Amino acid sequence: MRWKLFVITNLRTVRPFLGHVTYSRHSLSVVQQNKQPNIQLYCTKGERILFDAGGKDAKLKDFTFRERPPFRKSVFAAGTAKRTADFFKRQSGVENEQNENGFVRSRVSFIADIPEQPLTASKWRTLKENSPKPERFELRMMEALLAAGADLGIAKSLLTYVAMETGSLPYELLLRYLTFCVSGGYHSEVSDTYDIMKNCFKNLDTGAYTLLMKGFSKTEHWREALVLLEDMKKFFMPSPRNYGDAIAGAVLHGDREMGWTLYSELLELGLTPRQDTWQCLFESATNRHDHKDKLLAILSYMRENQVFPEKPLARSIKVWFESLPDEKWKGSFSSVDPRGQCRSCQANLESIRLTEEEYAQLKHSVMADVIEGRDVFKKTTPEELEIFKAFVKKRPAFDVVIDGLNMAHVAPKCSKSETLLAVVTELEEKGLNILVLGRKHMLHPSRNWNKHEMNQIKKKAHCFFTENISEDDPFLLYAALHSGNQCNFVSRDLMRDHKACLYDSTTRRLFFKWQRGHQLVASEYIPRKRVHFQRTSVYDTIVQTMGTSWHIPYDEEGGIRSTYEVPQKWLCLNKEH
Repeated sequence: MRWKLFVITNLRTVRPFLGHVTYSRHSLSVVQQNKQPNIQLYCTKGERILFDAGGKDAKLKDFTFRERPPFRKSVFAAGTAKRTADFFKRQSGVENEQNENGFVRSRVSFIADIPEQPLTASKWRTLKENSPKPERFELRMMEALLAAGADLGIAKSLLTYVAMETGSLPYELLLRYLTFCVSGGYHSEVSDTYDIMKNCFKNLDTGAYTLLMKGFSKTEHWREALVLLEDMKKFFMPSPRNYGDAIAGAVLHGDREMGWTLYSELLELGLTPRQDTWQCLFESATNRHDHKDKLLAILSYMRENQVFPEKPLARSIKVWFESLPDEKWKGSFSSVDPRGQCRSCQANLESIRLTEEEYAQLKHSVMADVIEGRDVFKKTTPEELEIFKAFVKKRPAFDVVIDGLNMAHVAPKCSKSETLLAVVTELEEKGLNILVLGRKHMLHPSRNWNKHEMNQIKKKAHCFFTENISEDDPFLLYAALHSGNQCNFVSRDLMRDHKACLYDSTTRRLFFKWQRGHQLVASEYIPRKRVHFQRTSVYDTIVQTMGTSWHIPYDEEGGIRSTYEVPQKWLCLNKEH
């Protein structure tokens, strides 16, 4: 006979646990082929070739490659931030120790031994009395059982002890027991726990709802998850995870129409679907044509919102395409060479160069939200900005705008003016029209700012020096965007704050696209040697299709990608003729 949870009659009123619950292009680019294209940098020598929007070659003054270690990938390549952080940790002698379950262990470290079998109430009492921290013993023990993947019977015996000892089962303890059941796959226990919780407590918190929905969705009682979803709506907005569990329950138990209805509702609420929800929908459609348009719409959603599938989802997408009856799709996991050509099918990917309409939209938004936005005048004045605008209008369109102070710090072991002069000289030798932005203190001779070197910079480039308290970036963005789509800028600043100032997601994506195609980052400078720049991209990293093919950038398993980085791996799908 199956053991059931019980609650002793005349339970005391227990205050629900409602707190925080923890569970466990114009870009400087090259098409020169190389065996290791992703580990090369620009040096200012030679010429470049670009593919414009029409696919024609356009030769411009530019850069050839010099091979560098893998650490020197573009700042926008997935994993670069983590590799950089790890590199500096090693340099400083700091060990990068990570404890995957560190939080759980720190919470349960007070327990010397976890029982190997269910205990009687008296034995639990003795164990608690001998514990170095008897306060909240039951909660910590349940967390320990969860962390250790203990047997279900042990957890049940702990509940029995608490019920016999106190006459009730506290909300917090039941919540942790529910976590234990859902995490351990003991889904049949979810229903019993739910009965106890709804009989003993008037309200449940979001953590309980989420656990119950997840547990029910994997059983024949999956429709209970739909009831819970409706209950949640009375008190708070369900999360994408809540909808995802309800969708999974419907789809896995054969009600695909209900799954798609819930998915449509999720989108109407403006929620962002989870990757496992998409994966479930793709896997449910294997060898089927129905709902094809809705599945393709998921890919369009990824494109429009610059969402990148993770490797498991990418596999499911590949399997679905290849399973479509009579369509003869073939997929492969690939990468893209520096020219923007897929290494699997040799097709050219979309150019990162903005169209005239996109550029006009971006320029207008940056001018309104960043340059003339109310926040910019915290560190400058309207008068200074107007002087700068007049300065820019009187000069020919710039090819390159340099953040002088930022670039002067590239080489910490040499003077700042020497470093900046090297950057300017490197670009000036290519006949580029250059603007250097700096601050007035750079004009005062000092150990870091040599007067002769600063005069050389002023001869080789147009210069504008703001007040010392002014912020450089708005001036840099104004000059670069005012000069046109051919203008690049040189800075190590990733402009995340300014991107965040843009009010709509479409413009933020355009800004990031423009940035990846136009920002030159000087990766290193060795005194009296050439300055090397990381490559900029000539192709856009975005889900894209040409009807008979799809190219989908995806995140590698176990990879860590910062929000300003883009994947380097692609799923290539082609329809055989």
